[in-house]
Amino acid sequence: MAGSGARLLVLAALVLSLATTARSLRFDLQSGHTKCVSEDIKMEAMTVGKYGVVNPSEGQPLPDSHKITVRVTSPYGNSIHFGENVESGNFAFTATEAGDYLACFWAGEHTPAVTVPVEFEWKTGVAAKDWGNVAKKGQIDVMELELKKLMDTVQSIHDEMFYLRER
Repeated sequence: MAGSGARLLVLAALVLSLATTARSLRFDLQSGHTKCVSEDIKMEAMTVGKYGVVNPSEGQPLPDSHKITVRVTSPYGNSIHFGENVESGNFAFTATEAGDYLACFWAGEHTPAVTVPVEFEWKTGVAAKDWGNVAKKGQIDVMELELKKLMDTVQSIHDEMFYLRER
């Protein structure tokens, strides 16, 4: 019986890891250039994002040349988030339109040209929920929390299947 419980927990963790959408990446942005990342998000899905310029000189203040402009837009071009000449930022929204959302990063012109390293994390659906706070607020034991995550994942997969069927 204990072996089947462990297998169930491993299976639940595997399903949870496959079903969540979380994108985290690091890229270099050349001055005067733009890079965009898109994510297909279904209607009413929770989405959170976090970005920041990586300091090339650890322990030193970030150079003024290492500021970026960020814009997140909906599939129909509506502006969701805008940050101008910032070092870091975050955004959160519930999708009001289904489709490809776009996060674009732009580094201003500099002479001589500079390379700005950027870290970006984008989470949608089940991955966007703050499960740590859910556990703290409800004083839920570990197994109950895992079951809640699994149920949320199953619901997300179910909704995604109907969404794909409609497309």
